[in-house]
Amino acid sequence: MSTDTRLKERGVGDLSEVDESTFTGLAQRHRRELHVHCYRMLGSFEDAEDTVQETFLRAWRRRETFQGRSTFRAWLYRIATNACLDLLAKCRPKPATGGEVLWLQPYPDRLLDELPAGDADAPETIAVARETIELAYLVAVQHLAPRPRAVLILRDVLGWPAKDVAELLGDSVNSVNSALQRARVGMREHLPAERQDWTGDQQDARTRELVRRFTDASVATDVPALAAMLRDDVRSSMPPTPGVYVGRDAVVASWIEDGFDGMTGLRGIPTTVNRQPAVAFYHWQQQENAYLPLTIDVLRVTGGEITEITIFHDDQFPRLGLPERLPADSAQ
Repeated sequence: MSTDTRLKERGVGDLSEVDESTFTGLAQRHRRELHVHCYRMLGSFEDAEDTVQETFLRAWRRRETFQGRSTFRAWLYRIATNACLDLLAKCRPKPATGGEVLWLQPYPDRLLDELPAGDADAPETIAVARETIELAYLVAVQHLAPRPRAVLILRDVLGWPAKDVAELLGDSVNSVNSALQRARVGMREHLPAERQDWTGDQQDARTRELVRRFTDASVATDVPALAAMLRDDVRSSMPPTPGVYVGRDAVVASWIEDGFDGMTGLRGIPTTVNRQPAVAFYHWQQQENAYLPLTIDVLRVTGGEITEITIFHDDQFPRLGLPERLPADSAQ
């Protein structure tokens, strides 16, 4: 039963008749999808969390403005989008000149599994949901100006009609259509040319085998073996650390410069993040008698080669539901 059906069954003409506890229960049913929407807009899990809280606060304070002309869900999306735009107007810097997005954070697959199924049997729906949560898409979106970004996400990801987007933004349909075209051009500038070059099936047997070999070679700090898995134009970044390395030689040189080839005592656990294959690495700490979190390497795989590595620091492990330590006798 939808939220709007529940409202009608209670005979509620507007939300001003609903107490705070009931309102919270109605709104919470949409929390995960609103959080993912804000995450696409902002690129930061933490900022998305704060913005959803702000959305619910604004919705409660302005509940009398909901008169049932749109669905309750659409009304919340309107508030969430405007909350994101307000945040972007206040404090969001532009991406760095190298193309990296320093505030980028990973999104746990276990939380993405909480999203409503929707039209789960439609291949195109499944593909859009997966591709638009991948890091390559998130990074490209962050290069767009805020309003075209909102238009792109509302139109191409959520499938809103142009007139509804225009109403949300207080703009004309022509302006929305123009912004959408600009946004699509901007996305093409920051995404690989072909769709298949920026997305991959993490369940594909060849991808799983590549991840296994990447994990084994990393634990052994076998740089030549790792280099052989990289495509010539591979990219590597480690937000929030500035800098992006482009090309196999540059990426390998950065590993050697950081002393990776001399490391020992690594363990790796294959996982998934943002619907992409990833490996959580742990490093032996003698004083703790355990392997402690080190980094999470999120991979983009194309045609059996690694085309992008986004590395996140150990502070992301708890959010991703990864173990806080591995015992001394753990096997890879």
